[in-house]
Formats: sequence, structure tokens, C-alpha cells
Amino acid sequence: MRTWHEIRRFPLAVRLLLVNQLGVNTGFYLLIPYLATHLTENLGLSAAVVGVVLGVRNLSQQGLFIIGGSASDRLGARGVIIAGCALRTVGFALFALGDDLAVLLAASVLSGFAGALFNPAVRAYIAQEADERRAEAFALFNVFATTGALIGPLLGSALLLVDFRTSALTAAGIFAVLTVAQALVLPAREVEPGRGTVLADWREVLGNRAFLAFALAMVGMFNLENQLYLLLPDGARQATGWDGAAGLVFVVGTLANLTLQLRITRALKERRDRARWISAGLGLMALAFLPPAVVAGGSGGPDGTVDAVLRALPVLAGALLLHLGVMVAQPFVMELIPGFGRPELTGTYFGVFYVVSGIAAAVGNTVVGWAMDTGGRGGTGWLPWACCALFGLASALGVARLRRLGALPTPSGPSVPATTRGRTPA
Repeated sequence: MRTWHEIRRFPLAVRLLLVNQLGVNTGFYLLIPYLATHLTENLGLSAAVVGVVLGVRNLSQQGLFIIGGSASDRLGARGVIIAGCALRTVGFALFALGDDLAVLLAASVLSGFAGALFNPAVRAYIAQEADERRAEAFALFNVFATTGALIGPLLGSALLLVDFRTSALTAAGIFAVLTVAQALVLPAREVEPGRGTVLADWREVLGNRAFLAFALAMVGMFNLENQLYLLLPDGARQATGWDGAAGLVFVVGTLANLTLQLRITRALKERRDRARWISAGLGLMALAFLPPAVVAGGSGGPDGTVDAVLRALPVLAGALLLHLGVMVAQPFVMELIPGFGRPELTGTYFGVFYVVSGIAAAVGNTVVGWAMDTGGRGGTGWLPWACCALFGLASALGVARLRRLGALPTPSGPSVPATTRGRTPA
């Protein structure tokens, strides 16, 4: 009830974008987790071709976030958000209707580029509209996103009982509804005319060494968050011998998010020092990978139901700690990003930040995947968990160092660029 009252205190635009994120994640996770299976089992494509299709989608999104961010600054976030949702509608519909490789590649490009458009634009719009209440707005954003990430796979599993095309068309329908809703309801914001070229904007952002240092320091957060969909579900299945145990990881996180996110953000916001809480959240995320490591090194499967439950507890405890770490850190990370530069470049800053995070997630998943394979062959099941703990610890220490250097902005305004202080944050 308190969360509902908090939502109602925000402007209509923020409320609409919260619902939008619920729909975006529902539609995305309804389709994408099952796409590879459809391409291999239903269409008979080789693993190499499937890798190309999925890789094109990831590259189209992660590599083009900066385009979406710049478009948001130059053209206005509202139009970019609407265009992104419309493009994803078309892309997901093509996955349902097309069996030819050229159509599938077009669907991948469109759906990926759509995410590159609306992701930074939505965050820029919320940052500008919420103003001094950015932290609470992004906390609620996290609640809606996490809920959508739980609803999507559950709905997708049910729709797959019919067929994949039904699932894909449903996902496309969700994005079509979001497109229309935003076109009708989302208010337009006045766009400040750009001072120079888009390339000049990019040079300004990429020349902000404090911002780049912060983006690199946050690599661990995105690597570890991605393990909610890779390592933790696999750990739950391995520990219990039950495929359904992977779903418990999402249930635990969603329930924790719904009940605790806003309370945590409010309580920590009153203590002012955002960087300290970001670092603490990253530390919690690192700690989350230690309990599952205890059961990961065990030999053999569970011995009965009671043993399966006992072996699941450390993995679920790790999932809970990971979600708590995200809840502590993420709203303040989103709150700080606009403070690194001019308000006119908010979208560009978010775009560059997500380019860095996308590359980091790809590299991190590769490292974790290697550690999972190596640990499985060598009897060192704890290895991927240890890698993740080190990722989180390195990020926590990186943010703590930037805080000591005074390189991070306060929520009320931009920081002094590191280049004017005579030292470069590391």
C-alpha cells in the first residue's frame, strides 16, 4: 500500500514509464529465453546460425545505446521511446511470422535497435521528470522491472504449450499496446537545442574521465546481475536435481524487491552519502556468491527431498543477497549518472554507460561460462562463484576509491571534471 501511495505522488509521465517497464520486461522475457530453442528445434537451424541470430540482436542493442541516448537528447525522449517500442513490435512480430534467415536477422536487428532506443531514453526522461526524487523513482523502476522479469518467463512457458508463434505475437502485442499508450498519454518535454554536433557531444562525454572511471567501476554490478539468469539458476538446478528450482531464484528476488526496495532506498537516501551505499551494495553482491559455493563443490546429487531443500537454501540465500545488493546500489547509480555532465546530455550519458555495461556483461558471462565448464570438468564447482565474488569486490573497491578521490557527483549537481583537479581517478 505504501508503494502504491508513493507511485501516485509522481507525475503521470513517471507512472506511465513505470508501467511501461513492467510491460517491456514482460514482453522481452516472454520471448527471448525461448528463442534459441525455437530456432534449433522448430526451424532446425544449426548452433552456429543460432549464435549469429542471437549475437546480432545483442550487438544491435548493446552497441547502439549511444545512438538512443543522443537521439533522446536531440529529438526528445518521448519520440524515441515511442519509436523504440514500435520497432520492437515489428521485430517480435517478424520472429513469429518469418522462418527465412534474412527475416530472422531483420527481426534481430529491429528488436535489438529498439532496446537501444528506448532504454536510455526512458531513464533520461525519468531522471529529468523526477528531479530531486530520482532515487525513489529508480527504486520503483527496479520494482516494476523485476516483476516483469518474473511474469514474462511464466507467461512464456504457458504460451509455449500452444506454440512459439503465439508467444511471439503476444510479446509483439504487448509492445504495440505500450506504443499506443505512450503516444496518447506520455507528455512531450521541451528539448534544449544542441550546442554543437552529435560527435562533439560524444567527445564531451567520453572525455569525462570521472564518468568513464565510474562506468568501468560499475562493470561488476552488471556482470553479477546477469548471473540471475545464468549461474544462480544453474546452481539451483545442480544443488537440488530439480529443473523447477531455477524459478525459485526469481520468486525470491521478486518478493524481496516488492517488499523492501522502496524502504531501503528511502532509509539510505536520508544518510546522504550515495557513493558509500553504492560500494556497500556491490559488496553485498560479491558476498552473495559465497553461500552457493558451499554446495557447488559437493559430489553427487541430493539424497532425498530434505537434502534437496537443505542444498537449495544456500543458493536461495545467495539470490536474496544479490537482490539486496542491487536494491541498495542501483537506484543511486541511476541517480548519479545525470550529475556527471550537462542536463542536455543526460541521454548520452545513459547511452554510453549502457554501452560499457553491455560489453562488460558479454565479457563477464564469457568468463563465468568458462569457469563453469572448467569447474565442472575439474571438480572445482566453486570456481565460477569465486570469480563472481571477485568481480563484485573489485567493483566495490573501485567505487570506494572514486569516493575517496572526490570524483563522484552529488545528487544536487555535476561534479568538477577530474581533468581540472590535477589527478585522474583510477
